[in-house]
Amino acid sequence: QVQLVESGGGLVQPGGSLTLSCVASGRFIRFYDMGWHRQAPGKQRELVATATSGGTTKYADSVKGRFTISRDNTKNTVYLQMNSLKPEDTAVYYCWTGGTWGQGTQVTVSS
Repeated sequence: QVQLVESGGGLVQPGGSLTLSCVASGRFIRFYDMGWHRQAPGKQRELVATATSGGTTKYADSVKGRFTISRDNTKNTVYLQMNSLKPEDTAVYYCWTGGTWGQGTQVTVSS
């Protein structure tokens, strides 16, 4: 059974950057699609970015050009580099693979 553990969230000022990490155990991620979702207070969970096992990436329109998803299969880890952060990026960010979710990490963008 796969387990996902996210880290790297925190408080950052508008325009700042953060990098989230998601370490998987119980499964070699190289064979699976991986993704990041987020959920802001009072809103539904939404897709942020995905990276297929073949390396294809996709992004929500709201984060294109600012966020980058990457994966290091040797470390069984997927990353989300977030630049030019905005207050509307404030949310709990969740790592995902094959129907399994991590516990989430809080990202707060505020001055």
